[in-house]
Amino acid sequence: MIALDPKTGQLKWHYQFTPHDLHDWDATEPFVLVNAKFQGRDRKLLLQANRNGFFYVLDRVTGEFLLGKPFVRKLTWASGIGTDGRPVLLDGNRPTKGGTKTCPAVRGATNWYSTAFNPGAGLFYTMAVEDCNIYQQTSAGGFEPYRDPKDPAEKFLRAIDLQTGRIVWEVPQVGAPESNYSGVLSTAGGVVFYGETGGSFAAVDAKSGVTLWHFNTGNQWKASPITYVVNGKQYVAIASGGNVVAFGL
Repeated sequence: MIALDPKTGQLKWHYQFTPHDLHDWDATEPFVLVNAKFQGRDRKLLLQANRNGFFYVLDRVTGEFLLGKPFVRKLTWASGIGTDGRPVLLDGNRPTKGGTKTCPAVRGATNWYSTAFNPGAGLFYTMAVEDCNIYQQTSAGGFEPYRDPKDPAEKFLRAIDLQTGRIVWEVPQVGAPESNYSGVLSTAGGVVFYGETGGSFAAVDAKSGVTLWHFNTGNQWKASPITYVVNGKQYVAIASGGNVVAFGL
């Protein structure tokens, strides 16, 4: 993460989520900017669920590391994030010629699909992928990732407590995780919208994760929902296949 002065381009601060990354877990996942009281102090925060499997909270003014907690259970490369903001590495996760199984998989514990935050609930929402790869070192010094057929991937919509990083609730997804790249949308009315892996456009309660509504489009998702108002009426919409579907609230 790099923070620049918009007027001068001067570097203000930076933070590296995965130092000396050997598994291609880049940090291109969406950031969410939140103004909230964090552990008793008013802060301007930056939140991210990273491909490396950890949920991060940073002070976006100073770059200070505040919190780093796992949001997936299949996580073998680090035991946690230290108070200095650096991962506590575990041995035996470097790619090898014979192949080394490491979690998360190369596509990450999440990816570029949008995340969201609900101030009323104090929860951060993300799609989370429980998956591993066998990382085999190549002659060029890189690696090739392979699947373990005995360890299938799973995907969940998860709600994470801002203050603790604890997973508060989750909604399992049915189907192949790689077929769904839908993000999430949180509204002020306490509803979270997202595209289910099974093809439905769905809504759940922001605090409990209880399903409120769904509409089956029969399509895979490569987009995230948006909400807007026309003539005083609120709508929610999402690109589905070759169409855009919209619903009134």
